[in-house]
Amino acid sequence: MTDYEYILKQARKFHYSKWTDEELRKCVDMLPNLSREELTALTMNKWTREAKILRENIFNILFKEQIGKREERIKNLDTDALIEEFKDKKSGNVALVRKEMQNRFMEDKDCDKIAEAFNASVEKDKQWVKSHEKKRKEEQ
Repeated sequence: MTDYEYILKQARKFHYSKWTDEELRKCVDMLPNLSREELTALTMNKWTREAKILRENIFNILFKEQIGKREERIKNLDTDALIEEFKDKKSGNVALVRKEMQNRFMEDKDCDKIAEAFNASVEKDKQWVKSHEKKRKEEQ
């Protein structure tokens, strides 16, 4: 039985019951051995439709290069461009941009610009800025 057949068999079995951690881990560890066509077939299969962790790992394997390029591009943006990307909620990069802005804030890079962008955003971002500004003032 090939790795693909084994994963498909397990997906069919666990479609009707909950995945066990051991079996899920075993299947995820087999994924890198599969061809691109097999990975694509697994994502399209009805038995894996509800297997969120398995599908996420397949996606990460299929689009590894693109994911890395997007993260690298965001890290290389200057703060002003990063804030513009953060304001564009339809870009699909808001979570990555938020994380990069938080890292820069923690490193004391362009804190005022980042705080202003976060304060113009959702409540969670406002709370994050408020708590971290308080920490910065205590450290000084």
